[in-house]
Amino acid sequence: MNPHDDRALQRRLSMDRRRFLRGLGTCIALPMLPSLLPASLRAESPGAAALSPGGSPRRAAFLFFPNGAIPASWWPEKDGRDFEFSRTLKPLESFRDHLQILGGLDQHSAEAGADGGGDHARGNGVFLTGVRIRKSATDVHAGISIDQAIAREIGHLTRLPSLELSSDAIRTSGACDSGYACAYQYNLSWRSATTPAAAEANPRAVFERLFGAGAAGERAANLKRRQIEQRSVLDYVLEDARGMNRRLDGRDRDKLDQYLTGIREIETGLEKAGRFGSAKDPGTDTPPGIPEDRAQYMQSMFDMLVLAFQTDSTRVATVLLGHDGDNRSLPEIEVSEGHHDLSHHFNQAEKVDKLKDIDRWYATQFAKFLGKLRDTKEANGESLLSNSMIVYGSGNADGNRHTHSNLPLVLAGGGGGTLATGRYVKHDSKPMSNLLLSIADRMGAKGLERFGDSTGRLTDV
Repeated sequence: MNPHDDRALQRRLSMDRRRFLRGLGTCIALPMLPSLLPASLRAESPGAAALSPGGSPRRAAFLFFPNGAIPASWWPEKDGRDFEFSRTLKPLESFRDHLQILGGLDQHSAEAGADGGGDHARGNGVFLTGVRIRKSATDVHAGISIDQAIAREIGHLTRLPSLELSSDAIRTSGACDSGYACAYQYNLSWRSATTPAAAEANPRAVFERLFGAGAAGERAANLKRRQIEQRSVLDYVLEDARGMNRRLDGRDRDKLDQYLTGIREIETGLEKAGRFGSAKDPGTDTPPGIPEDRAQYMQSMFDMLVLAFQTDSTRVATVLLGHDGDNRSLPEIEVSEGHHDLSHHFNQAEKVDKLKDIDRWYATQFAKFLGKLRDTKEANGESLLSNSMIVYGSGNADGNRHTHSNLPLVLAGGGGGTLATGRYVKHDSKPMSNLLLSIADRMGAKGLERFGDSTGRLTDV
């Protein structure tokens, strides 16, 4: 067949398919279909091995809630498979067969040392990096986070290598917690030791990044137009930067190089968009923006993550539900005091009870997200939840004492049949980095020999 005739046929089939879908009078979110990927992105790629037995890709997401939890209300009394859900984790009970509660995992790099206070900055900055962060307001130094380490190896398989989300629109610069840079406290994901991956806090902006702006049916063209505009701006910026580089000293060259790293990532994303073709329109309404209701805000961001996973726009994500040290009240559950203020309860019963309510409220939002993953089906009928690995936890264990051992952690999802769910497992004081390394293996990022302060893989998971 003449190549021109072949392309014309493909266009006609595509148009017929769109007419058919419109004729159904319904909105259909297109799932990931491996057979439609370019050949260069299928079996030959390193991450292609990270598939479920049914052929669906595995996904990983890392969710962070602030200020630790009341330990006595978080941990079940009995470990193993016969455990009973605690007061805090009771909202997760209907997902017993889809999760495991993990005890005994630590982030010792977050503990106070010679640099003194700053447990909230360390709780955030160490959670997914496993390395000790530098105490400075200007000379930022952390480590690559596990999501970005995974994205480096499998990010070429999807339109977006990773997705960074937040339901915490607060951003502050300069010095924050006891002299630590605010960057540590307000970022969960790190592309390198000196470059955080800033999270998007507006669900509308996330949606438009994934599928384009405008109404259903217009988004693909709008996204293409924006990519052309971005390309034009990038060409100008890069040309200007090359001329500027000759006039800079060594330190400023380093700063410019960090900036250009971000520019190159955008450039790479545009090139990848050309290989993948137009973004698949999920046929849902564009979110209006940041909701005033905090629970609705979180669920809007979770909706964006479900869409991103379902359409295989990305396979790895982070969600900052609230930065450590967050001091917002929760009038939704009649808590007028700030969360951080309450976390220093000094065993006052009234404050402890309110903290238990806050911990349970966060668990309730998490449960709703798991329900969305469970109810969203893959092309082969499997649920998104069965093929996902969702880490839910905090960088502080006991917020009152600022401890970082035995962190409150839940691992939800079946990992494409690789995880032993339905258990509460008490590990014998191991680095949380061991868990992160094991998740990376299951995601197909097998090039990591070590990560952070890991001492090996977490085998009983």
